[in-house]
Amino acid sequence: MWRQSQLLFLLCLVLSGGSADKFTDDEEEDGCTLIDALPYVVVGGAALMYAGPALLATLGFQATGIAANSVGSWLMSWSAISSGGGVPAGGVVATLQSLGAQAGSVAWGSVGSKLGYTVHQNFICGKKQKSKKL
Repeated sequence: MWRQSQLLFLLCLVLSGGSADKFTDDEEEDGCTLIDALPYVVVGGAALMYAGPALLATLGFQATGIAANSVGSWLMSWSAISSGGGVPAGGVVATLQSLGAQAGSVAWGSVGSKLGYTVHQNFICGKKQKSKKL
């Protein structure tokens, strides 16, 4: 279930991304404003908030630690061997384990929202601007 704090955070994230007065008339006509990107932002945030931790858990990076006989344990072993006996702090394995321990956190929603906005700006607005130039 969505918590009120998560919904409030996503709403603040969307509304703080910029104001409508910074867009030109061409952008408004093309549907490339922040309001037009809102569905992409919400879907991206919700998808990554729930799918990100599930993907990491599947790879073996769980809230309780790295699961035995998983991709995560293989990466941990490889990282320890390549660094001379220990897993380096701040490395790939440590970062993935940290993210896996934060299942459903607002940080995942924030990253997903930003990815959704980027997809809208680069793919949807980019295609419209390219077709307009032709």
